[in-house]
Amino acid sequence: MKIRIIAPGKIKEKWLVGGIDEYRKRLSKYCTTEIIEVADSPDSLPVDAALAKEGDLILSKIKDGEIVWVMDLHGKLFSSEEISKILTDDMERGGASITVVIGGSNGLDPRIVKRADRRICFGNITLTHQMTRLILLEQIYRGFKISGGEKYHK
Repeated sequence: MKIRIIAPGKIKEKWLVGGIDEYRKRLSKYCTTEIIEVADSPDSLPVDAALAKEGDLILSKIKDGEIVWVMDLHGKLFSSEEISKILTDDMERGGASITVVIGGSNGLDPRIVKRADRRICFGNITLTHQMTRLILLEQIYRGFKISGGEKYHK
């Protein structure tokens, strides 16, 4: 099983890198994880141009037939139990692979949203795309634990 995360920009904060590495290590029992970082657009670009530029880079990393989730403020709210269920369902449907896209500071190019099989929202709060990576990995880990009937702190 494989989880691919595509996101613009690099994470520089050591505490975030440490958290992400910890959850990738925990997830290694259930799946492989791959984080693909594409260049983020400079703030000097107009928003539409920045979204299109990042969109081109992200779309070039998505293969035909892949199951794609996007982290989207306008997406659906899922409980941890529901994430576990869709994780299991989509792994079966997608050949044991899911690609998750996290947008940059300007959000997501509409072409990526259109390509998505699922639009997922973690709530009505704004998170940095760096924090979203960490929370996403934790929720995927929790999802595997739930689907396996294993104990996980509630």
